[in-house]
Amino acid sequence: MSTNTHSVVIVGYGGMGSYHAKLIANNTRLKVTGTYDILEERRKVSEEDGYPAYENYEAVLNDPAVDVILIATPNDVHKELVISALRHGKHVICEKPVTMFVKDFKEMMAVSEETGRVLMVHQNRRWDEDFLIIKEMYDKGMIGDLFQIESRVHGANGIPGDWRHLEAYGGGMLLDWGVHLLDQFVFMIDSRIKSVTSRLSFILGDEVDDGFEATLEFENGVTAIAEVGTTNFITLPRWYVKGTEGTAVIEDWSLKGRAVIQNREVGKVEPKPIKAGVGLTKTMAPPSEEATLTESLPEPFQHKSSFYDNFADVVEGEAEPIVKNNEVLRVLNLIENVFKAARTREVVKDFDIYEPKN
Repeated sequence: MSTNTHSVVIVGYGGMGSYHAKLIANNTRLKVTGTYDILEERRKVSEEDGYPAYENYEAVLNDPAVDVILIATPNDVHKELVISALRHGKHVICEKPVTMFVKDFKEMMAVSEETGRVLMVHQNRRWDEDFLIIKEMYDKGMIGDLFQIESRVHGANGIPGDWRHLEAYGGGMLLDWGVHLLDQFVFMIDSRIKSVTSRLSFILGDEVDDGFEATLEFENGVTAIAEVGTTNFITLPRWYVKGTEGTAVIEDWSLKGRAVIQNREVGKVEPKPIKAGVGLTKTMAPPSEEATLTESLPEPFQHKSSFYDNFADVVEGEAEPIVKNNEVLRVLNLIENVFKAARTREVVKDFDIYEPKN
């Protein structure tokens, strides 16, 4: 691994831009040397944080000392800023969603290829431990073959911020949180998506969705359900997964959870009927204690490097990107079809641009 340090300028010094600065401060491969924001108050905050603020974007582009530009602006201007940076010889990290439309990202990818500059999208939740635990279970078959994977993010605070309430800026929860959940599915499940159904929520009266539900059917038999809600005062588990030999749950980001699996040594044990409401049921009776085992969740799958280290390695030609642009393109295509399925209220098929990983 090289020990080179790459100069980074953050464009858009709001919540995510300042968060990137804090994370990069702990990284030895990248160094934030400045920022640019269209708002004077954010430029002042940058100066107070110890990062010189450029007066305009052209000054960033024309500074030969800048190796990398990190874009953390509202979604609608990503394309213009990214293409300008690539054409000025800068490598680029772009916040998600990289754009709102497939056609725009294809143009960005083409410029990256043409200029030989690296463009990587900050799909950082591929590094979330809760997801990596589920990926480990999926890869290793801890509860048998997973055939249903439910991923949910719930809150009760509505749509955050200001521009995320507006369609023109790429607001709404499908583009905000949905891009993460769908990206995790695409990264984990190496199979073509056969169909998608979806429903958007507009409970809060905004012009963009305040939540959504989407069901993906994969050719390998996996059903994946993604749900984001901002009006949930009682939350459902972050993950609920069903396998051919058991069930597992992760309650929240504290990683509280468990797996209940069949006791293979005992074999099948006939359940005893229980009283349910005014009737009896054997079907819905819990399995007997000897028929199952409760186990702790596995240790999470481990990436070989952090997002920032992987980016630096890719810039130096020493590694493949963990977040590949063809995967990002596939997620954008999926999002467009989630919107289509919600709009038409139909099952959308034959849309996936799947490329096998092997």
